[in-house]
Amino acid sequence: MRGTRESVLAFWKAMETNDFRAASLNLAPDFRLEWPQSGEAIEGRENFAALNAAYPAKGLWRFTVRRFVSEGDDAVTDVAVTDGDVKATALTFHTIRGGLIARQVEYWPDPYEAPAWRAQWVTRMGGG
Repeated sequence: MRGTRESVLAFWKAMETNDFRAASLNLAPDFRLEWPQSGEAIEGRENFAALNAAYPAKGLWRFTVRRFVSEGDDAVTDVAVTDGDVKATALTFHTIRGGLIARQVEYWPDPYEAPAWRAQWVTRMGGG
């Protein structure tokens, strides 16, 4: 049975293929994905695969794991996501059960322009 790190990294590697049915095989049959910002939940691997296959895109989706932290059966990933046009960040909290991802809670933070009033105390980073 795969450990937490192997399970999560296998999921992101499969997502990179854009074969979302294959990627869904890294999920438990009773998988649940929660998107708190929009108040939505995706129940089951079939719905996960279908939603991702239908998601509008300009090109193939690319996923770059920038950071991975785990403890026991829980992991958090910071992933850069792009279709060549859209550039986004997915912060995903994963719970592993039996070598499969049983639950994800995912946040999609939008970049925003820094307020001018705090410029004297900060250094601007590239990429907004």
